[in-house]
Amino acid sequence: MRWGLPVLIIILFLAFVISINRVEKTQLVSREGQTFEKGVVVEILQDNLQSDGTRLGEQVVLVEMRTGVRAGETIETTSSAGYLFGAPCREGMHVVVMQSVAGDSTIASVYAQSREWVIYAFAALYLLILCLVGGKQGVKASGGLIFTFLCILFVYLPLVYRGWSPFWVSVLVCVVTTVATLYLIGGPTRKTAVATLGTVAGVIIAGFAATVFSAASGITGWNVSDIESLLTLNYTNGIQVGGLLFSGLLISSLGAVMDVAMSIASAISEIYEQNPNLSQRALFRAGMRVGRDMMGTDSNTLILAFAGSNISMLVLNYAYNLPYQQIINSNNIGIAIMQGLSGSFGIVLSVPVTVLLAVVFFRRSRSAAAPARDGVLPAGEP
Repeated sequence: MRWGLPVLIIILFLAFVISINRVEKTQLVSREGQTFEKGVVVEILQDNLQSDGTRLGEQVVLVEMRTGVRAGETIETTSSAGYLFGAPCREGMHVVVMQSVAGDSTIASVYAQSREWVIYAFAALYLLILCLVGGKQGVKASGGLIFTFLCILFVYLPLVYRGWSPFWVSVLVCVVTTVATLYLIGGPTRKTAVATLGTVAGVIIAGFAATVFSAASGITGWNVSDIESLLTLNYTNGIQVGGLLFSGLLISSLGAVMDVAMSIASAISEIYEQNPNLSQRALFRAGMRVGRDMMGTDSNTLILAFAGSNISMLVLNYAYNLPYQQIINSNNIGIAIMQGLSGSFGIVLSVPVTVLLAVVFFRRSRSAAAPARDGVLPAGEP
């Protein structure tokens, strides 16, 4: 019976995930005959390296194809000197080749250096270090992280593509991943329940703060820099692109809010276990003192994160010496400020909410157990 309900929930959730991923995508760009295949550079026929170390124009290279219809063959292709596409090829480099094959004719170019194995290796190294340092809890945290990533890929994206509200889908994903992650870490305990409710409350507060900021400032999800591309999705599939900005805010703030909520729930649980005679007021004050210490560092977490993600824009604004009124009223700056401050609202206000929930949960559980400890059994018990 202990595992019956979790197993049933997992089965129902998997069935739901499988059903929502049965979707036919609208073809936005014709890629008939075009594939991306792996290959290895075996010879540089013509280099584009200049005397000053820069590259100009294209390289002409021989690539031994490893996948696709030309696998095993060596083809001559080009690699541009662009920063977004192409690669500074050298012999032995693994590359991804964009090719179109029609009969015996092949049109190909180097798309990028193959970095797939680097991504997998770094991800595996991180999970390994997390497990080695964290021990059993590290293994559980790794499971929660992988589950969260899979939920974004196989729950959030399909539902948004189907036209569901991105905001409420992100709320759903945050709730599901929070329950799963904290359940793995803390087990079916009151501490886990407190941390889960505190996390959900903090994320919703962040979303509410962003909504208020949007209404007051006129910044919406339609003011993002890639809106022209997103409009195509709105016209072809009915995707609610206006809500993507706010749903992204909820997901990005989830980790920080979860950290705060779980830390506070653990701290109050330990304080109360060590001194069960504390009153509700004393326990609340102790929890707030712990929470305030965390605010000192965590209040900057998302602000610095969003500032770092927009550092290129800040450098450009500084270099072009743009007027202050232009900078402070630009959409990009406004969006970055909204994301950082709204997420921080969620972190800060999740502290008193989590402390209050912890006091209520732990004191109530102790009060319910008190009659049994005093030799007086609750009514209905033998």
